[in-house]
Amino acid sequence: MRYVAGKADAQSRWRQDLIARRGYNRAAVALANKNARVIQALLSSDTPYRSSAAAR
Repeated sequence: MRYVAGKADAQSRWRQDLIARRGYNRAAVALANKNARVIQALLSSDTPYRSSAAAR
């Protein structure tokens, strides 16, 4: 989370906007929740990881 400042890729912009809207701690929890949902989806199916689908 602390390395998103100054980056312009889509995921970093999403994190920057989230930090601006909700604050650092809530943004960290939101990112952990998003990662957990991606991991659960990967483990519960035989679908390989696609980074473009995870960035939505």
